[in-house]
Amino acid sequence: MTRNKKRMITQGLCALLLLLSPLSSVRTSAQGQDQRHNAAMMMPQDFDSKYATDLVKAGTEAPDFKMKTVDGKTFKLSKLRGKYVVLDFWASWCPDCRRDIPEMLRMYDHFHGKGVEFVGVSFDTDAQNWKKALLKYGIRWTQVSELVKFHDAQISKTYGVKWIPSMVLIDPQGKVVLSTVLWPKLERTLTELFPEGKAKAIDEKVAIEGSKGKLSAIVSRPEGVTGRMPVTILMHGFGGNKNAQLMTLLSDSLLRHGIATVRFDFNGHGESEGKFEEMTVPNEIEDAKKVYAYVCSQPWADSTRVALIGHSQGGVVASMTAGELGEKRVAAVALMAPAAVLRDDAIRGNTFGSVYDPLDPPAVIPMMGGHVKLGGNYVRTAFRLPIYETAAKYHGPACIVHGTGDRIVPYTYGERFHNIWKGSEYDELPGFDHGFGQDLYRAVELACNYVAKNINRK
Repeated sequence: MTRNKKRMITQGLCALLLLLSPLSSVRTSAQGQDQRHNAAMMMPQDFDSKYATDLVKAGTEAPDFKMKTVDGKTFKLSKLRGKYVVLDFWASWCPDCRRDIPEMLRMYDHFHGKGVEFVGVSFDTDAQNWKKALLKYGIRWTQVSELVKFHDAQISKTYGVKWIPSMVLIDPQGKVVLSTVLWPKLERTLTELFPEGKAKAIDEKVAIEGSKGKLSAIVSRPEGVTGRMPVTILMHGFGGNKNAQLMTLLSDSLLRHGIATVRFDFNGHGESEGKFEEMTVPNEIEDAKKVYAYVCSQPWADSTRVALIGHSQGGVVASMTAGELGEKRVAAVALMAPAAVLRDDAIRGNTFGSVYDPLDPPAVIPMMGGHVKLGGNYVRTAFRLPIYETAAKYHGPACIVHGTGDRIVPYTYGERFHNIWKGSEYDELPGFDHGFGQDLYRAVELACNYVAKNINRK
């Protein structure tokens, strides 16, 4: 198989995953999870299509307004001309607004220093309740209100607010950039407007002997760091590759933390050798262990501080590799939407819509109209794959990032990793899909911050 043909296959599989894919991050405890999960699963795929239809439109002039602040002063929106402004429509009596406050606080802390002004427009009618909520939640940005009922407020008519929380982002020229009821869309837009910039790094393309031939890998080391340094190995999912946006964002974020990265193509993927139809989870685990051995052999790498991050099938590989290597050799693990469902799919005889006899799978299973062929050995090995049993042997720091809107791998598969790894962190992103398309930057931040915090404990 040529490299171009393999690249077409992997790109096609990525497109298939996106087509099959169907929103506030919460560090959850066991208590109260069911209520949040049930609410999240009933959410429409995109609330904006239902609740933001009357909000002021992007590209239009943001209506100016005057309103009293919480301390009785007069605020005028036009005085902030020349700056990006976030209008946050909310009320202390609104449970969805209270749920989103931690996210708004986090965004304020990150973007206010970059010149973004936040203005809370409250629909409270009781001034004392309004003030108490500001103190209770530590809300520090400008707050204004008419102190009248939601539907009687002039501002709700002017801006077309039919649902709270609602957010409107305005540019320095006074034009609306975004109107939404979803905080991830706001954060994603702000992140793209104020990017961190590519980390300064020394990149080297290398070939590592894998289970089915040479693996194509990119080693990235933070510029200016000397001596042995911590390293994180990044593992893509089924049909993915090392240059996918998620992999490059993870690498860039970790480099800013002073952590070197190695991202590679599994056998039969991207630029690596091997045939896709010969790929199995066990031989991907072998690939991962060979990459780990390569890292530990490098004079710049601190072999006591090697972490693993895997997405989707790469998450399963990372979890099982950690179980086989143990916590003495793996400093931390982060799983992003780990696809442990692959074993159940094999047992059901249905992988991405391709149906087969699971007890007697064919040599190859056509996918995508026959353009891609999955090997029968993939099914046979997946059928009895001891995913959780192997992963449970790892007892080191671990976190799982999963979205409840994931239609490819239900979030319960991620929860199970959290349950078998005592003391692990479970970051739940309600409504997020398998690829974290609602706000990929947030998912990356959660995984990388966890690894950075724990990899240096060694």
